Amino acid sequence: MPVYYLRRLTGARRTKRGNRHLARYLALIAGAVNAGGFLALGHYTSHMSGVVAAMSDDLATGRLRLFAIGVVSVVSFFSGAVLTTLLIRVARARRMTSEYALPLLMEALLLAGFALVGARVLEWNLLLAIGYVCFAMGLQNAVITKLSHAIIRTTHVTGMVTDTGILVGRWIFGRLVRSQPMSAADVLSLRLLSSLVLLFFVGGLAGAVGFERVGWIFLLPLAVVLGALAVVPVMDDLKTTRERQAA
Repeated sequence: MPVYYLRRLTGARRTKRGNRHLARYLALIAGAVNAGGFLALGHYTSHMSGVVAAMSDDLATGRLRLFAIGVVSVVSFFSGAVLTTLLIRVARARRMTSEYALPLLMEALLLAGFALVGARVLEWNLLLAIGYVCFAMGLQNAVITKLSHAIIRTTHVTGMVTDTGILVGRWIFGRLVRSQPMSAADVLSLRLLSSLVLLFFVGGLAGAVGFERVGWIFLLPLAVVLGALAVVPVMDDLKTTRERQAA
């Protein structure tokens, strides 16, 4: 990928097009991690709506171990979102261009580490393994939520399907009442949301097949992609820091 394109994807200066492109990459990765993680761990790692719903069932039926797994999942996902916000705020206060790239780079390192030692972690402690992956997903989801001002989320498929349904309803109404066609903004949103749902599905399929074939190492290519997306703004900040120190 060209350097200018990567800088536009994860740098501090945002464009709507850059947000859309980054969201598609992250939806693909989220789907892969979620599906592969489910096969490996027996639990979804980004589907917090389902996790919270299951927690209430587990507590009501006395399945306390499953309830504890849900608690760990939610707290870890929440903690990842908190850390993303802190990283963005600190970077912004220091006028860094990598405010959004830093959480993605951290996620890349976490996924790479888990690709290498995930099997051992899982053998040692299931709760730790689930919390680890949920934390990484919380980092990622908070990044796209922050930079898009809560317009786009890459792991919240329920919301995306709901918004897609609303837009399709508008399109149908516009076809029936020709005096009220869909706006260009609605068409663009429909294309984006539809592509995100599709990419989440494709990523899930790839993640499931990847885990079945090679195990946790399937996370390594995902980590490489995330690292590539994040590295340019981070290198820009390192270059700026060296120049200031040399001045």
